[in-house]
Amino acid sequence: MIQTPAIKFKNERLFILDQTRLPSCAQYLEINSVKKAYEAIQSLRVRGAPAIGIMAAYSLYIIARQLSKLTVKDFKLNLTNASEYLIKSRPTAVNLAWAVRQIQNILNEDDTDSVEEMSLKIRKTAIRIHKEDRKACEQIGRHGLEVISNPCQIITHCNTGALATGGWGTALGIVYAAAEKNYDIHVFVDETRPLGQGARLTFWELQQNKIPATLITDSTAAFLMKQRRIDTVIFGADRIASNGDVANKIGSYSLAVAANYHNIPCYVAAPSSTFDFKLIDGNYIPIELRNGKEILQIYKYNNNLLSTANVYNPAFDVTPANLISGIITEFGVLRPPLSQSINRFHKQILEEIK
Repeated sequence: MIQTPAIKFKNERLFILDQTRLPSCAQYLEINSVKKAYEAIQSLRVRGAPAIGIMAAYSLYIIARQLSKLTVKDFKLNLTNASEYLIKSRPTAVNLAWAVRQIQNILNEDDTDSVEEMSLKIRKTAIRIHKEDRKACEQIGRHGLEVISNPCQIITHCNTGALATGGWGTALGIVYAAAEKNYDIHVFVDETRPLGQGARLTFWELQQNKIPATLITDSTAAFLMKQRRIDTVIFGADRIASNGDVANKIGSYSLAVAANYHNIPCYVAAPSSTFDFKLIDGNYIPIELRNGKEILQIYKYNNNLLSTANVYNPAFDVTPANLISGIITEFGVLRPPLSQSINRFHKQILEEIK
């Protein structure tokens, strides 16, 4: 499989693939400050919940090296401020805060570590987060084969491949696992308005890997289902509540509703780091609102209207658990009733940590 990694950490330097320039140009940018890291996340130069968390962890190591001459007290204060600043860049994707908190745990340890020792621990933690996500992607792909047929017509939303993770992807990782096993598979790709992550990124990824794919507008999905041309819906997640409600790219809920009406299974693929076990349900998931210009600029509104037009542009929506056929994780497939499955899953993760 051809992979163009979203994140490169090499020779103590951090680079990200600028996804705002795809598919016309594959260009890497160096991240060497907290401001550049924040801007890269907020502007979607790096995107996808797992990839955001990985990049944030590496960014904090880069920043830690720049603070190497400070006292332990000032080092911790500056790095804590930087980490809290990064968390605010995108509120919905829980992987960001999850990764940053692991770095903060190092700063909060009650011991006598020097600045150099803490920096090395941060480096080790960032690399571990990256490696664990790569492994999780592979395991999600393998477990995902349990829920798809051969042949299979899959529809997906947004981008959940190598561009969004530290490995080959979550929902797209299942597609790649199927292709590796020579499944007869075809993917319908929602364009994912307004920024076209499906059209610009997912479709491009599938073309790079020579996997049969058809690009459609978001509003075509239900009609395809009516025509019985879809076997399975699979999309990713940015945050999953303890009852199984799932926040994902805007349009995912519409896809799940249409699938439910047409009796088509709808699965979510996500690593354990995407679960927010503290949230009772999806009503408590913060939804990022983005600038209305992202929509208006598509239609070439003039500058006056860009500044005055009333636009509602949520980046995510929440799909209720009762519309989800199962959640595919690195530990296996969680099946309904999801609240019970997630409770057992949480206990399993806690046991793994021990």
